[in-house]
Formats: sequence, C-alpha cells, structure tokens
Amino acid sequence: MRYYIIAGERSGDLHGGNLVKALRQKDPAAVIRGFGGEDMKEAGMDLAVHYNQLAFMGFITLLANYGTIRRMLKFCKEDILAFQPDVVILIDYGGFNRRIAKFTKPRGIKTFYYIPPKVWAWYQSRARELKQTIDRMFVILPFEKEFYKSYGMEVDYVGNPVLDAVKAFSPDPGFRSRHGFDAGRPVVALLPGSRKMELKRIIPVMTQLVDRFPEFQFAIAAVSSLDGRLYEPLRSHPRVTWVADDTYNLLNIASAAVVTSGTATLETALFKVPQVCVYKAGWLEMQIGKAVVQVKHISLVNLIAGKEIIRELIQEDASVDAVAGELKQLVSPGPYRDAMLTAYASIYSTLDTGSASENAARLMTDYLRKS
Repeated sequence: MRYYIIAGERSGDLHGGNLVKALRQKDPAAVIRGFGGEDMKEAGMDLAVHYNQLAFMGFITLLANYGTIRRMLKFCKEDILAFQPDVVILIDYGGFNRRIAKFTKPRGIKTFYYIPPKVWAWYQSRARELKQTIDRMFVILPFEKEFYKSYGMEVDYVGNPVLDAVKAFSPDPGFRSRHGFDAGRPVVALLPGSRKMELKRIIPVMTQLVDRFPEFQFAIAAVSSLDGRLYEPLRSHPRVTWVADDTYNLLNIASAAVVTSGTATLETALFKVPQVCVYKAGWLEMQIGKAVVQVKHISLVNLIAGKEIIRELIQEDASVDAVAGELKQLVSPGPYRDAMLTAYASIYSTLDTGSASENAARLMTDYLRKS
C-alpha cells in the first residue's frame, strides 16, 4: 500500500519514524512519502519537505509566516494528488493537518490521524470537525478516548510513543566522560524547546539560573537543525556543556531538569528526573491563550496525572528567583523529590500498554485491508 505521512515538528518526526518502521514490518511492500525529518527519512520514508520549514509556534509567529505556510499547504495538496496514496496519515501539527484533512476526505482519500491535535485543551468544538474529516483516530493519552466518546466518536487508544522511545533507548556508557561531567556533582539538564520563539524567551532565564548555582553542572539539550546562535548566551557560557541531538543520554545522567512545556516534560518524567516546567509566550499570544485554553495544566505530566505533579512556572512566574527556588528542592534529597518520583512511577504504569507505534500500525493496516 501507499502511505503519505505528514509531521510538522521534531516530536512528530520522532513518532513518525517509529510508525514508519512499524508500518514496514506490517506491510513489507509499503511505499511511504511525506513531510517529516531525519527520523522518518532514516526509517525509509521519501522526504518531500523537512519539518524545519514548518516549525512555527504561536499566533503572532504563525501570522508572520502565513505566506510560507500557505505555499506549503498548496505543495502538500498537489504532492498528495500526484502520489495517489491509499491513506494519508496525519501526525499532530493540528493547524496544518486539519486543513489537509478537509482536502483529502472529500476527495475519497482515506484519512487517519495519529496523535490528533489537543482539542481537549482548547477549541473543544473542533472535535466535531475531526469527526467529519477523519476516518480513524489513534490517540496516545488515556483520557482522550472518553473525551472523543462524548462527541460520539470511537477512537483507538494505542499507548504512548514517548514511552516507546524511552524503552528503546540504550545508554551510551561513554557519554559522561566524553562530555567531561564530574561524577561527584549534580548535573542539571536544560531543555529550552525546539522552536525559535521558545528559545528566545527562555534562554535568558536559564542563563541567569546557571550563574546562581556554581556547584551544579549544567548542560543544554540542543537541536542541531536550529541555528546555533539561538542558544546564545548559554552556548558560550563557560559552565554549560553543549549536548546536541542527544537529550536521552543527558536525561539518563541528570539529577534535575528545567524544561520548557511540551513533550519534553513527559520524556523527563519517564527518565525519572525531577523537573520544573517553564514557559514564556508573547503578551498577545498569552492573552489569546487565556481566552481559549480549557485545561488547568500545560505540562503532559500534570495532564496525565490529573493533578499537579511538577511545578509549572508560566510568564512572569518563570522568574530566575522562582526557578532557582524550585531547582534547590529538586536536587536535594527529601520528601519533595521523593513524592515526584513516586508520581512518575504511576504515570509510567498508566502509559505502559505496549508499543504505540506497533499498535497503531497493526490497526491501520487492518483497517485498510478490510476497506
């Protein structure tokens, strides 16, 4: 069968890569093309467009890059028609992929959504739109099944691909020595995100934080596909170690982490690293966000738990003083750190339902063969 897969950012590429591998196992004759990144390409997908041409975040940034997004939408639609897939598989990236679904479904192209947009967090009415434009949805958070059921939709919960990636990880025994980490001092991982605007707003806070703790070893988890200058002044800081495209090895040795909201909060929890979640947006973006967000938490850790497990410091609350105070508690042995680690174990158990990518690939190929 012919599969056209669309992922528009780093996390989607990671999960897409695992899905491509699983699809090839279930369907050895599979021909796969689409939007993604290195992981999907290495897994065997013919890469039409790299996600770094699409990774825009925030209302203002999206508006500023509207022309680029419009051109990519046009190209994507034309490429799908030329490829003639048996199915289009959308991975997250809701703003773009929802528009593709509106294009494919009326043309009789089978349309699946793996990791659908977080409509339960904002614009819940869009669930009705998904019901009209998507043939099957494959969700990765346990509470999503009940949410969509309330809109008359039967969706498949396949497990969580982040847990798959963590389980598949094999630690590099030479990582610590290669980067010069001292085994006798705590390592604090800094995960500023993978989008340009995230870095611009949170890097200054992280830089000041490093100056507060000369007794800790800090390391920044960088993404090589981004311009290295975005990481300044952390990159040039004499007490910050540069770790590019190797976040899991860093988390494997970290004592604590400062993490920008996103998939990274869940990855950090699954590596059992105590963390604080930080997030800063532009003023207008934040006002719009307040008007539409319909959940109490922004981190996946707290959303899955249904309560606050990790501290979320947002906007002005993400001050150096507040982050520093939280970091002290995270590194120090005691009840605060222990309670977080206990909660992490519960989250792990909730998500551990087998391989999400294998479950999704099996269901997808079964549905396609039946149809």
